[in-house]
Amino acid sequence: MPWQELNVSDWRLEFVVKCSLEGSCIAAVCREFGVSRQTGHVWLKRYREEGAIAVTAEHSRRPHRSPREAPVEMVEAIKKLRLEKPDWGARKLLPVLERTRPELRKFKLSTTTVHRILEREGLIAAEDRRRAAMQRFERKAPNELWQMDFKGPQGFNKGSGPLSILDDYSRYLLALKPLENMRGEGVQQALQETFESSGLPEYLLIDHGTPWYNTQSPWGWTGLTVWVMRQGIRVILSGVRHPQTQGKVERMHGSLQRAIGKRRQQPDAQFVEAFRLEYNHVRPHEGIGMVTPASRWQPSSRRFQPHPREWSYPPDWNVRRLAGEGQLSWRGQRWEVSRALRHQLVGLQQVGDRMLVHFCNMALREINLRTGRNIALPANPFRQLQL
Repeated sequence: MPWQELNVSDWRLEFVVKCSLEGSCIAAVCREFGVSRQTGHVWLKRYREEGAIAVTAEHSRRPHRSPREAPVEMVEAIKKLRLEKPDWGARKLLPVLERTRPELRKFKLSTTTVHRILEREGLIAAEDRRRAAMQRFERKAPNELWQMDFKGPQGFNKGSGPLSILDDYSRYLLALKPLENMRGEGVQQALQETFESSGLPEYLLIDHGTPWYNTQSPWGWTGLTVWVMRQGIRVILSGVRHPQTQGKVERMHGSLQRAIGKRRQQPDAQFVEAFRLEYNHVRPHEGIGMVTPASRWQPSSRRFQPHPREWSYPPDWNVRRLAGEGQLSWRGQRWEVSRALRHQLVGLQQVGDRMLVHFCNMALREINLRTGRNIALPANPFRQLQL
C-alpha cells in the first residue's frame, strides 16, 4: 500500500472525535481510517478516560515487566558513577565500572545496557541526545513542502548567511536572500516576495530558530508563524538539534559553501543570486536523477492573499476571538490559549464535556468543561504512515 503523509496527532484526534459523535459506528469508522477495531477501541478508551492528550501524545511501548530487568546493585552503580561524571556517556562509563566494580562483571555489561539504564533513570539531558534521523520520503509533487532556514555565517561578514527556501520535491531553490539581520520583519518581507512570485506551499518546515520560534510561547509560535498559518499553510517544526530533518536545504548550504571556497569569490548578493540560478537551471542534482531542479518544479496554484480572510471553521462549531493576551472567554470564564494568537479567531469543537480549541487547521488545546482542565495538545512532528 502507498505511503501517505499524515500528522499522527490530528489523525488520531479526528478518529476519536468521529467515534464519539452520536449514532456513529466504531467498526465503520475503523474501516474508514484503516485501523483495527482493537486499536480503535484502545484509542477511544484512552480518549474517554484521559481526553485528547492521551491520543495525541506518544505512549511508551515498553512492557510493564521484564524477566531480564537489570539488578538493583548494577543500576545503582551506574547511577552513582554517572552523577559523579555527568559529562560522560555510556562508552566512557562502562570500562570504569568494569575496572572499579569487578563484582559487576558477572552481569556481562554492554554499552547498550548502560545507555538504556541512563535513559530509564532520566540521566540523559535533552541536549545530550543524538537521535537517529527520521525516515525521509520525497514529497509527491512540487510545493507540497518547502524547507526554510538561514545558512550559517561561515564565509559571510554577518551574523548569518542568506535566508534559504527550498522545495522538497524538486530541490528548486525558491529564495536565497542575504538579509541585514534575522528579525521577523525582514524574513516576512522575503517570504511575501517568494509567495507572490511562486505561490504558496501546503507545508513549511522550519527549525527552532529565530525569528519563527519562541521558547516562551506554546508550540514556539511567533507573530511570523501565525502570519504564515493565516495563509492556510501548515507549519512543521524540525527535530531539536537535529539538522538532518531539513537535510535537503542543509545539503544545498554545503554546496553553496563549497562554491564560495573553491571559486574564491566574495559571497555578495550578486554571487548568491548567480549561485541560485545555476543551482536551479544548470547544475545536475544527484538526488533527482541528475536532472535540474527547474525541470521538476512549477509555481503553486495557491496564490498569496495580502489581506487573508478570517479562517472559515465548520458551521457546527462555535467561533470566538481571543483577547489581547491570547485568552479565550467562554461561559463566564477566561482560558489561556497563546499570546501569539492575540485577537485571532479560534474554532471551538465541543465533544461531550470536552472542548477542542482550533486555530486555522490545527487543534491547540482541550478544555474539560466539567473539571476545568486546560491542556495544550502536543505539536507532534510530521510522520509517515502506511495506509
